[in-house]
Amino acid sequence: MITPSSTPGSPPIATPVGDPTTVPAPSLPRELALLLLLSTLWGASYSFIKVGVETLPPLTFMAGRTLLAGAVLLAVLHARGLRMPAGRATWRYFLIQACLNSVVPFTLIAWAETRLDAGLAVILNATTPIFAFLIARVIGRREAVGGLRLFGVASGLAGACLTVGAGALHGLGGQLLPQLAVLAATLCYGGGALYSARFQGLDPMMPAAGSMICGAALLLPASLVVDRPWTLSPSAASLAALVALALFSTALAFVLFFRLVQTLGALGATAQAYLRVPIGVGISAVFLGEALPPTAWLGLIAVVAGVIAMTLPSRATARR
Repeated sequence: MITPSSTPGSPPIATPVGDPTTVPAPSLPRELALLLLLSTLWGASYSFIKVGVETLPPLTFMAGRTLLAGAVLLAVLHARGLRMPAGRATWRYFLIQACLNSVVPFTLIAWAETRLDAGLAVILNATTPIFAFLIARVIGRREAVGGLRLFGVASGLAGACLTVGAGALHGLGGQLLPQLAVLAATLCYGGGALYSARFQGLDPMMPAAGSMICGAALLLPASLVVDRPWTLSPSAASLAALVALALFSTALAFVLFFRLVQTLGALGATAQAYLRVPIGVGISAVFLGEALPPTAWLGLIAVVAGVIAMTLPSRATARR
């Protein structure tokens, strides 16, 4: 079992009804395989969003995403015989996590992708580990200390840029507001990764479900007032993208994310932001026939090196 740890200065989260210790002892190869799966699910989310917002407003699209994902996760928890925690403090943490990991970044990215190329959005979002590293340094989290992880952050970002190639950076600065929106979303993701350490000891499905429910509770009323969704006529493609995004790139992905925070640490879990880039480029090359940039293989090597450096257990962890 992973030894629970809580954010400094915060009370421990109450143990939920049921068995919260369902995360098995970590095996690095298994956790890296799950990190690769998470990167694939979140890498695909940019395509789903791009299709979805063609006929659905970003706010309504993200309200549907969180509502459907939360409902599915609650149903699975019920089928497993587990109940969500009832304490107010835990749900307050779920609400804050929802703002950091879904409500604000989901909406910002969906709006930005109506104006930005997906490749540039991926590159900008690959800065998540940098923000997580810097925030952790500012608040004094021991997890962020160490030259190996600093190397991993730098190597991963450099590899992401090399993998996509200089062409993806075309237009950088040309549409400043949507680019800043993606960076603001990325800052939220970095903070959300660190904040998720509060949920150590909970079954990973519980914070995933709790944050989605809270996210839907915030986004759905706003959608009803602003977009009046009953007046919309979404295409079948947008609706299919919404369902795929909610089930795979949200419900399943967030369960994996909260598990990886427990096993790899908050900063290690953010390494998926780098892996998304070569995965996305590879999918485009295989299924869309797009040519790989000359620096792609060099970038892939740098990404892999960065991810390994960020996910290797520290000496302090190894001595536990």
